Amino acid sequence: MAMPRFYFPSALTREVIGQSIELPAAAAHHAVRVVRLAVGDALTLFDGTGGEYAATLVRVERNDVAARVDSFDPVERESPFSVTLAQAIAANDAMDYAVRKAVELGVTALQPLVTERSAPLPSGERGDKRLAHWRGIAVAACEQCGRNRIPPVAPPAPWKEWLLAWKGAAIVPVPGATTSLAALPRPAPPIAIAVGPEGGFTEREIDAARAAGWQAVSLGPRVLRTETAAAAALAAVQVLWGDLQ
Repeated sequence: MAMPRFYFPSALTREVIGQSIELPAAAAHHAVRVVRLAVGDALTLFDGTGGEYAATLVRVERNDVAARVDSFDPVERESPFSVTLAQAIAANDAMDYAVRKAVELGVTALQPLVTERSAPLPSGERGDKRLAHWRGIAVAACEQCGRNRIPPVAPPAPWKEWLLAWKGAAIVPVPGATTSLAALPRPAPPIAIAVGPEGGFTEREIDAARAAGWQAVSLGPRVLRTETAAAAALAAVQVLWGDLQ
């Protein structure tokens, strides 16, 4: 059984080794109420800056859960191939799935996109909460999959503005495209993959991508859901050029 992992939002340093530290409320709740850890159980802590700390739970009280930090391991599980997923905003469950699987598949960064057919994005505080929710999913996915660096989730950006601002190789899966990913020469990273919303990119949006130098590619003969397309494209890229070879 894999050792439970918890994100520690404050920076950890080697000086904490041998000391007991109080777990943040969210980590404490998850460790004690969800995973059901008890005093003496082992766990792993990471702060998102690289490496991880082996720890042991030493105190479990109602409002005080603490762990002793035992050692540091500089292990990295990042893909050597830098890829950004530019994901058109989708309905709640589909967007959550796309973010979660992208992190598990080693994405370097995530860029939510506002497109002609993307799901509505609330304005103001509700929109801020939606972004915070996606960032929380990225953290939880890192806890699950073993990554020690949390890929940033950028604020949503308009598709046409973002594609023109992107500097690097870029591909966009398009149903019916005649070029497959496998047919492309290995691009120099960083690379961006743009995935359309539930209704797909419009022809105007695809034309704008092509005009900006983006490569339209096929993900096979079947039309994939947006969250499936994101995961399939990232998995294919990691098999072809990343760390799933």
